[in-house]
Amino acid sequence: MNAQPLDSNHSSKTPGRTNEHWESVPGAGRLGMFFFIASLSMLFAASLIGYLAVRLPQENWPPEDMPRLPAGLWFSTAVILLSSAAIQLALRRIRAGDTAGLRKWLWITNGLGYVFLISQTVNWTQLILLRVTASVNLYAFTFFMLTGLHALHVLGGLIELGIVTRKAYRGIYTAAYHPGVEYSAIYWHFLDVVWIIMFALLVIAG
Repeated sequence: MNAQPLDSNHSSKTPGRTNEHWESVPGAGRLGMFFFIASLSMLFAASLIGYLAVRLPQENWPPEDMPRLPAGLWFSTAVILLSSAAIQLALRRIRAGDTAGLRKWLWITNGLGYVFLISQTVNWTQLILLRVTASVNLYAFTFFMLTGLHALHVLGGLIELGIVTRKAYRGIYTAAYHPGVEYSAIYWHFLDVVWIIMFALLVIAG
């Protein structure tokens, strides 16, 4: 996943000119972010439609020999909700000119993002130990496909968030200039919404 568009307006070589450019075309980056999120929305929408196309014709779902969804998915859901709240607080801090608060909440967001991935890994491991893998049947395949696709985008978001956090420690972001933080927050909220929809569908349809 290419996270470059999330902070493409920034150039560390000429901070003064960068701030000027950011203020003169404030909608350019947001427009790019809109198209980026729109393209990802189509990807996830297609995946969920594919899941329903597989699920709806089935009378027994999950199959009788399959375990229920891992209970740890509820923990994962709580963690990603908290991470979304954390990055929103980071954005609020930098808007108020509080760079120390920005750094603190970015670190918390990073930590919660990795906790989410660890939690998902534990959930997958529990199923694998029960000899449930993506190759067993369509029920297992769709579960691993959906949660794996989302996890890959969380990982991509964490890479981008790490870059934003490093820039925050270099003092690049101010109350007037913080595109990286803003775009990271948009992306993270998007992943949050996608997970809620995905998890709800897995629970209700299952």
